[in-house]
Amino acid sequence: MNGTSSYDSEISKQEHTMKPIFDTIIKNIPAPIDNSDEPLQFQVAMLDYNDFVGRIGIGRIFRGTIKVGDNVTVMKLDGSKQNFRVTKLMGFFGLKKEDIQQAKAGDLIAVSGMEDINVGETVVDPKDPEPLPILRIDAPTLQMTFGTNTSPFAGQDGKFVTARQLEDRLKRELHTDVSLRVEDTDNPGSWIVSGRGELHLSILIETLRREGFELQASRPEVIYREVDGQMCEPFESVQIDTPDEYTGSIIDTLSQRKGEMQNMETTDNGQTRLTFLAPSRGLIGYSTEFLSMTRGYGILNHTFEKYMPVIKGWNPGRKKGTLVSMNAGKATTYAMMGIESRGTLLIDPGTEVYEGMIVGENNRENDITVNITKGKNLTNVRAAGSDDMARIKTPTHLSLEESLEFLNEDELCEVTPHFVRLRKKILNSNSREKEAKRRKHN
Repeated sequence: MNGTSSYDSEISKQEHTMKPIFDTIIKNIPAPIDNSDEPLQFQVAMLDYNDFVGRIGIGRIFRGTIKVGDNVTVMKLDGSKQNFRVTKLMGFFGLKKEDIQQAKAGDLIAVSGMEDINVGETVVDPKDPEPLPILRIDAPTLQMTFGTNTSPFAGQDGKFVTARQLEDRLKRELHTDVSLRVEDTDNPGSWIVSGRGELHLSILIETLRREGFELQASRPEVIYREVDGQMCEPFESVQIDTPDEYTGSIIDTLSQRKGEMQNMETTDNGQTRLTFLAPSRGLIGYSTEFLSMTRGYGILNHTFEKYMPVIKGWNPGRKKGTLVSMNAGKATTYAMMGIESRGTLLIDPGTEVYEGMIVGENNRENDITVNITKGKNLTNVRAAGSDDMARIKTPTHLSLEESLEFLNEDELCEVTPHFVRLRKKILNSNSREKEAKRRKHN
């Protein structure tokens, strides 16, 4: 790469420096106003947490100065005021964060001293408490149930496997993630975790597994609200930039997910820009399908728009059933050859399985229990080597996001540092049948 800049379009007169650009910026863009002598206004835009100093507010000083030891006031989101003393100031220098004694208008800093400071609140001078406009954080729109791993393989892969360890970690996440909600359930080993979308929660799960946690997660569900006496669900504004040849497939798939196209235009770079309004539950898992459909050339963005009346009679979940292991053991190629005609396999030969673990997707709507650990009865030496020549179709491997989308109401995703498994909530097949009959009767 060879970058140049110049006031002249002639390539021969180009300079191998950024000086013309910087000179133009200095000449045409007004310098920032220095209002360091005015009353303090510092707004919190991000949060951090430290076990020694507690919650840390990160943001920009809009006016005034602040020093370690200053007594300041926080204008809370509810309109109330709280006083606190600045115990520590940190400034940002490149990628480093260093302790400083004071900061002035225009500086990006981190302030500690108040435990319950939140994003959007303003730190002001007590003598002139003028807050900045509040930054509103969107409320969660999606929720999942997190729980301790209860599968037969629990504790074999992770470092942190107990309910206490998982609960402490989720509560610690609340210190820095302002849009996350964690609620207790009737079961002491599970919690309802709410976030601002599938990506938000899947990133949290991925972070936990990389830290060595084991957990199980339920199917993502949207958070419904009652608005003016009517039950409503969240809708999102979807913007897509894609090459023209993929627009037909995108419009078709989003229409199936109850998306309504609002605009279609051609951008300056020759791509097509599509704008949709779609229900959040219809967008669960769509990112993976979109990337595959556009072969990585498409760009997808979606943000919460508003709550609208629930679309009745529509269930965007998986329509097909599953292939469920009936026993524990190691999956064999011989057994998988007899099973693959019934659906799509999701595991490789040699994978350790347990009773109730989902090993594939059925071609039909019902669930089937299969013996995927069955071995070939060998009667002589010649037959002993014949099984080595067995061939099966390459199994489908689901990512974490695809696994969460795959789930139905009676299923869970087991997540450990090295494995992502799908399973039934009730592992025993007889117990599952009894529960299904009980629900049907009720």
